[in-house]
Amino acid sequence: MPEMLFHLRWPDGRGEACYSPSLVIKDFFAPGEAYPVADFLERSRTALAIASDRVQARYGMPCARARAQLARIEAASTPFLDHPDARVTVVAFDE
Repeated sequence: MPEMLFHLRWPDGRGEACYSPSLVIKDFFAPGEAYPVADFLERSRTALAIASDRVQARYGMPCARARAQLARIEAASTPFLDHPDARVTVVAFDE
């Protein structure tokens, strides 16, 4: 199963590399695009759930790393959710 990293820039300028066990992230995000934080969070939840489900279908158990990545994204998003103009930029993909 192809893994990938997707690189982000949070509204405060901090960068982060995020993990996905599947290339499905490419169906939800585009490099160079900036997403409102709430939208980014919802897309992340959906994409990482699909990625984890694909791991479960193949290996019989969900992907713990995808769940952990989502937890980190949720925690990092929280301070920005009350700021409607805050955006998360997807900088690049690494496969």
